[in-house]
Amino acid sequence: QVQLVESGGGLVQAGGSLRLSCAASLRTFSFSLYTVGWFRQAPGKEREFVAAIKLSGGSTYYADSVKGRFTISGDNAKTTVYLQMNTLKPEDTAVYTCALRRGDYRFGYDSYDYRGQGTQVTVSS
Repeated sequence: QVQLVESGGGLVQAGGSLRLSCAASLRTFSFSLYTVGWFRQAPGKEREFVAAIKLSGGSTYYADSVKGRFTISGDNAKTTVYLQMNTLKPEDTAVYTCALRRGDYRFGYDSYDYRGQGTQVTVSS
């Protein structure tokens, strides 16, 4: 069973930055075989895709709403994926969850095999 632990959430003013981390309990070699996605869910709204990275090769994918502001990256040696969030807006407020799937990128949350508990990000105006 793979465990994912997110960290780095918090309260920030609009225009500020946060970096989320997603640490996976995997061996380094195994980690590189996976794709990691970040998803978010705001109160009363559907969960939505934010960004993903295919760790073998480093291809990245972003939702239009965060493109140019968020950057996803991976450190295979630390089996950790980061989500650098800049120029945050109040509409970015949500619980952010990372998820892991073996193989290629998929858009849907249900396509991922393992999920973390989530970390709260709150952006004040």
